[in-house]
Amino acid sequence: MVQKYQSPVRVYKYPFELIMAAYERRFPTCPLIPMFVGSDTVNEFKSEDGAIHVIERRCKLDVDAPRLLKKIAGVDYVYFVQKNSLNSRERTLHIEAHNETFSNRVIINEHCCYTVHPENEDWTCFEQSASLDIKSFFGFESTVEKIAMKQYTSNIKKLEEEGITFVPRWTPPSITPCSETSLSSCKKQAASMAVVIPDAALKEGLSGDALSSPSAPEPVVGTPDDKLDADYIKRYLGDLTPLQESCLIRLRQWLQETHKGKIPKDEHILRFLRARDFNIDKAREIMCQSLTVEKAAPGRLHS
Repeated sequence: MVQKYQSPVRVYKYPFELIMAAYERRFPTCPLIPMFVGSDTVNEFKSEDGAIHVIERRCKLDVDAPRLLKKIAGVDYVYFVQKNSLNSRERTLHIEAHNETFSNRVIINEHCCYTVHPENEDWTCFEQSASLDIKSFFGFESTVEKIAMKQYTSNIKKLEEEGITFVPRWTPPSITPCSETSLSSCKKQAASMAVVIPDAALKEGLSGDALSSPSAPEPVVGTPDDKLDADYIKRYLGDLTPLQESCLIRLRQWLQETHKGKIPKDEHILRFLRARDFNIDKAREIMCQSLTVEKAAPGRLHS
């Protein structure tokens, strides 16, 4: 059976270019991410104008797995192939990854996306989805499943941001923002526009509430295509684990795609999941029964 994971939309209250500079700090390796041992570039492409940058890396991971399992499997590290497609013109980064190690027994596919917030161009949105299909793993299927899903829910990494205060947006080569004679004045202008990253944000690696600045407006509730926002979940639905968030999002998406008419509120969907210990199949089953009852007696489910 294929296991799936879907993250909520996480909003970083910093511009896309600054987030990308932070992201690149993890390559070829980063001491603040012990699991990420190293990486080698396999293929790389850059467009003539510099707007498109596609790079494929072979990444070496030290997965947090039991020593016995590593010994039986005969490996110390796991290798993944990661393809990053950066479009500086549209300000998007798409990341696709799949496992190379044990690919005949376990198939893992991951997709991450960084985009500009639809209502604030100085904020960046992040989403992550993954699928896991275990065909055979020496009888350790359940253990491997837990290990893999745990790794894929750990999508916020601690990165170091020393010295980065301003990253300009991409501009076409034909547009020269500063001539050679006015280079010094341009540098002064950039310095005056610089974004100073708080120490708290440096320690947290551009994640969570540490990205909030006192002058920044409150994040809006609601994201593209009516997706759930991580801040919204925490504020209105409570503290959920990443896998619980994933179950809520997937069940909500299923309702949006299959149920005609008004769907239950998020807190009601969460109630069904909790009633079945976040087993999404069982929660979907009892929700279908409730929706059938709702058609016969309108208003009961939404009250």
